[in-house]
Amino acid sequence: MKTKPLEIKQVDQLEIQVYRTRQEMGETAAEQVIERMKLLISQQGQVRMIFASAPSQNEFVDRLAQADGIDWSKVTAFHMDEYIGLSADSAQKFSTYICERLFNRVQPGRIHLIDSTGSAEEECRRYAQLLQEQPIDIVCLGIGENGHLAFNDPPVADFHDPLWVKPVELDAVCRQQQVNDGCFPQFDDVPTHALTLTIPTLLSGKHLYCIVPGATKREAVNKTLSGPITTECPASILRTHSNCTLFVDTDSYRVDQL
Repeated sequence: MKTKPLEIKQVDQLEIQVYRTRQEMGETAAEQVIERMKLLISQQGQVRMIFASAPSQNEFVDRLAQADGIDWSKVTAFHMDEYIGLSADSAQKFSTYICERLFNRVQPGRIHLIDSTGSAEEECRRYAQLLQEQPIDIVCLGIGENGHLAFNDPPVADFHDPLWVKPVELDAVCRQQQVNDGCFPQFDDVPTHALTLTIPTLLSGKHLYCIVPGATKREAVNKTLSGPITTECPASILRTHSNCTLFVDTDSYRVDQL
């Protein structure tokens, strides 16, 4: 039996679905992505997808990994950001997260991982070329505590960025979130720089599914939905996408919020 949202709202072009728990939210978001994947594979023979790598995505990717009836050999998979300065085998790398949680379990036909160990400029160019080979069908993303999308923090976010992938310096709120999420023991352990897909790259996806649980995200969700569309809250740009769904739980969203 499918879980129904407590509430569905629309803000500009963005649909918001509110769920009682993060488990219900993550699993239902996955069900909707699974349905879209199957449809696209049947229609066009393949699907190109970008994934976020963060604890907020745990329930979502776990359900996705258990899905029946998806021909993962038809999937080309990307992820959206990676730290600079971590060793190739670091457990904190986003490529490690998404491989362990999803890619190793489902074996997509093609997996493109960001390699942040060499020249940042060359890697940005290489990864951008891979992204540009064909249109992106599905983007599965989250929102940071500072409203970031991928690692487009407010100081570096650009809604008209000419680049597809770029190196960035992480702001303090973003780095503290990595400690809050349990990814690093203390602030100084969090890398200061990363490579990230830019906001226009993320918005180029035909279908966006944004999964945002937890009380620590409530302020960011509120600004995303009720504030101005501005790089001071990069996620606010989601309100301009013609096919984006925001999944929240009762911790990240007040039912009377709007």
